[in-house]
Amino acid sequence: MSTPHSSFSLRPVLEKEKLNGSNFLEWYRNLRIVLKQEKKDYVLEKVLPEKPKTNVQHAERNAYDTHISDRVDVCCLILATMNSDLQKQYENVDSPIDIITSLKGMFQEQARTERYQTVKSLIECKLPIDGPVSPHVIKMMGYIDNLAKLDCPISQEMATDLILQSLSSSYDQFVMNYNMNNLTKTLTELHGMLKTVEPNIKKDTPNVLMVQGGNKFKKQGKNKGKGKSGWIANPSKLNPSPKFKPGPSNVDKFHYCNGSGHWKRNCEKYLENLKNKKISETSSSRLKQQ
Repeated sequence: MSTPHSSFSLRPVLEKEKLNGSNFLEWYRNLRIVLKQEKKDYVLEKVLPEKPKTNVQHAERNAYDTHISDRVDVCCLILATMNSDLQKQYENVDSPIDIITSLKGMFQEQARTERYQTVKSLIECKLPIDGPVSPHVIKMMGYIDNLAKLDCPISQEMATDLILQSLSSSYDQFVMNYNMNNLTKTLTELHGMLKTVEPNIKKDTPNVLMVQGGNKFKKQGKNKGKGKSGWIANPSKLNPSPKFKPGPSNVDKFHYCNGSGHWKRNCEKYLENLKNKKISETSSSRLKQQ
């Protein structure tokens, strides 16, 4: 003896999260799925025809009566899956088409703004050069999931490309290998791969300048004077300051003129006598060396 197939209902999907204004697109998508399963989705598109006359065929009368019954069911389902504020607003509307049209006008502009902001955040999301990769990928996956809820799903390949191009230059070799090998991974699998290679990538990233203690630096590259950051290891060696020679003291007396505050070679009396050849050439040569 065969047992009849038990019917099942998808209505708990709608009852799980009622329409509250911020989830209109997701709620509307679930509503259409439920009504399609119940073969009542046509009432969201077809206007109720005029009431048939008494002399019409029986099938036409039944179709009209079914449409009336389905309209009532769908209206009740829509109201039952709304929050209390929206229920009060639409409790006297008996047309599912009118309710949905009004809801679209009320919430679709809000959903469009949210969709734009999510796309903008997704495109601008970049991994800092030393940033942890796992929180970054999780954040991008959240944006991608939110776009799907906003009725704007992204393909698996596009989502993968967006995540790969958002990585820092440290992951260039990983991205090249991924593309060259034509890998096809889910976002969760890609997330796991990036977490696995992250320690090796950070270990292989060279430090341009490392402080070893004091003013000593460990430098890499051909530029021995400064690193990539422009820091000079020992600026005093590159630009040594000239040695300073003190001038003559104002206290010391110059025996030739009995004056002070000048060198012999700057003595006016000495230079005048030298000009008049009153000083021998030997003494002049010795004084010039001073």
